[in-house]
Amino acid sequence: MTLFEDLQWRGLIKDISSPELEKKLNEEKLTFYIGTDPTADSMHIGHFSSFLIATRLAKYGHKPILLIGGATGLIGDPKPSKERQMITVEEVKKNVDKLTHQAEEIFGFEVVNNYDWTKDINVLNFLRDYGKYININYMLDKDIINRRLESGITFCEFAYTLLQGMDFVHLYESKGVTLQVAGSDQWGNITTGIELARKKNNVELFGMTMPLILDDNGVKFGKTEGNALWLDKNKTSSYELYQYLINSSDTCVIDYLKKLTFLTKKEIEEIELQHNNNPELRLAQKTLAKEVITFIHGKEEFDKALKMSEVLFSGNVNELTSKEIEICFKGVANFDISGDITLLDLLTTNNICSSRREAREFLNNGAISVNGNIVKDENMIINKECAIDEKIIVIRRGKKKYYLGFIK
Repeated sequence: MTLFEDLQWRGLIKDISSPELEKKLNEEKLTFYIGTDPTADSMHIGHFSSFLIATRLAKYGHKPILLIGGATGLIGDPKPSKERQMITVEEVKKNVDKLTHQAEEIFGFEVVNNYDWTKDINVLNFLRDYGKYININYMLDKDIINRRLESGITFCEFAYTLLQGMDFVHLYESKGVTLQVAGSDQWGNITTGIELARKKNNVELFGMTMPLILDDNGVKFGKTEGNALWLDKNKTSSYELYQYLINSSDTCVIDYLKKLTFLTKKEIEEIELQHNNNPELRLAQKTLAKEVITFIHGKEEFDKALKMSEVLFSGNVNELTSKEIEICFKGVANFDISGDITLLDLLTTNNICSSRREAREFLNNGAISVNGNIVKDENMIINKECAIDEKIIVIRRGKKKYYLGFIK
């Protein structure tokens, strides 16, 4: 397949600015850019699906430039329903530094910051050199702006599309960029840049958007939606990412394999066939988790996530370190343990069992385990001597109900 055919098969093309772009992608070597605003100190899986296209195009000889919006991030892209909450200048600068490092580390391409060429432009020059080329009626026709007219939109947000258009023109003039790639929600901003270049430089630039990657509920991945899977492993651990990907629904997983991995069409079709024949083996989900985590964090992190998952499945939590346990059981019920306490008292005073009678029933039936070992002795003393790394006690009631005790 040609590059364009591969992108189409993967479902990575939603809009293109001109039919000519297909030929250019297949036959020429373009310099292109893709960007994100620093609204957080890490990218998430939604960014990953978009930025991954830079790697795809680079494999065919095109030159990617990754843009971090230190300037546009100070303004904020208009939201569909209300004005975006502004973040402080200091926070934007901090986020720019972290995102730049992350983009360089994961993708390895040139990273630029639009604050560098925007900071010295005064308002008069901005209006004369850029504002005069874009008609107000043209901007009002932008979908995101039009939807905000009834509820109200500030001039600050209204001008955002022109700032992004200015980026496109600047990168064309300084680095020979002729293509902007982005998620489908950026189509209006891309076409503003194309229009600005046509009027200001008498040149045709090109744009291409990708469908936003959606979760099982049809909601896009993102910080605002509250379902962000961060690429920073200190915010979303490799284990947490593994758990999400391994639990991808059968209806979404093949689409994720196409959009989030570099497996070939033949490989994905073979996986799909095997998966459909034996869905209980979750081959597609396992492959997805391995490919994505290895690309983002490396093989060592994937192996660690796989080990943690397998240990939890077997119940042998004593094979994990206290740090790994905290990652695995993030969000489960927990309590503090001060001094010696019998297992029976621990079960009843921390709401693991509703009564001493119920606790004894669970113990007698072998339904209580401490650090992976079934315990029936209600008088077992729980303290730091029996804790993992002298820090954590893991109590399991039944097959799936876990509790963490922290030694104080």
